[in-house]
Amino acid sequence: MATIPTQFAGVTALTKANVYFDGGVISHTLLFPDGSKKTLGLIRPGKYHFNTGAPERMEVVAGTCAVTLDGQTAVNVYGSGQTFDIPGNWGFAIEVKAGLCEYICSFLA
Repeated sequence: MATIPTQFAGVTALTKANVYFDGGVISHTLLFPDGSKKTLGLIRPGKYHFNTGAPERMEVVAGTCAVTLDGQTAVNVYGSGQTFDIPGNWGFAIEVKAGLCEYICSFLA
């Protein structure tokens, strides 16, 4: 199981929220001095589909989500402390059945 960060120091936090699916998914962007970017967010119960530009790593901070990559039938369930990667220029469905799923999304390229 991965070690999920509990805080980030020395970053710029953008105050404008990224709001998707009428508030079903909300995140805030963090900009790092090295030019990298992450978002911190939460997902309300529901099923959502996202497309990526750059490869992404999702780290589940709290809660549970079920993920299916486009073109696959396998559903993988991730909980607190687990991570999964999504290729660049790809899509995935993510479902939260109950509660909130809190996450950190790192843009890898």
